[in-house]
Amino acid sequence: MPTDLYTMQDPTKQYPTPKFPHQPQPVPGLESDLTPKADHGETSYKGSGRLPNRKALVTGGDSGIGKAVAIAFAREGADVVISYLPSEEKDAQDTIKLIEAAGRKAFAIPGDLKDEAYNRRLVKEAHEKLGGLDVLALVAGKQHAVNHIADVTTQQLEETYQTNVFSLFWTVQAALPLLPAGATIVTTASIQATHPSPSLLDYAPTKAAILAFTRGLARQVAEKGIRVNCVAPGPVWTPLQTSGGQPDEKIPEFGSETPMKRPGQPVEMAPLYVLLASQESSYVTGEVFGATGGLEVTG
Repeated sequence: MPTDLYTMQDPTKQYPTPKFPHQPQPVPGLESDLTPKADHGETSYKGSGRLPNRKALVTGGDSGIGKAVAIAFAREGADVVISYLPSEEKDAQDTIKLIEAAGRKAFAIPGDLKDEAYNRRLVKEAHEKLGGLDVLALVAGKQHAVNHIADVTTQQLEETYQTNVFSLFWTVQAALPLLPAGATIVTTASIQATHPSPSLLDYAPTKAAILAFTRGLARQVAEKGIRVNCVAPGPVWTPLQTSGGQPDEKIPEFGSETPMKRPGQPVEMAPLYVLLASQESSYVTGEVFGATGGLEVTG
């Protein structure tokens, strides 16, 4: 693993490349059980004061991209609340320790984003604990690969849409009355939104919905001085993949289809969230930023 993100190096060799071991995990998966370990920026992300005294809520901040975003926000000067499932307590507490080590306030609020009441309580409590709220990074998602459409159960369909789409409505509805001018919302789509995999027929349409949600919401709230943008990752090495997000037989070669021949690491996504949350991107709204290792994001 590199010691930082700033020394020039060959990006195709910067992080582990396939072949990876088979490593099925129960849902939702723990980042501590990944082999090789993912880089969330624990030592590689330094920060340079780009989010001074901002107050951020990051969903799914216990592991994967959400963890990397929470760490980066803290090292850029933000206080952070993370959401996570109760079964992910171990990973969540690790994130909290890293935020606090950066000298920032950190709070973890467990719950299930499929629950409307939890989403609304999450926003209210985040606002209270931080003494305000001006960044929403909506990262958490549900992804479970199924090879045949006949095997996609109604329960899975409902849970995927509730987590990935409904929660965005509930969270933003609760947050908008609390967000000041200058606040930012960053959603998380995927290359699946425009290049769906056959095994992700329920997940991919939710990510297409997030693209439309982002663009429509950005136009709706621009007059309030609130910006809304989206990050669309490609294959990224997270517990989401090894706990059913990909068919287990695909894990050994995961990411090899990209021009860089490897999956991305969570920390490689974080700088986009930082940019979109910061005042540096003040004239950017309604946009989608891909981070895919060279795969094309269109739409």
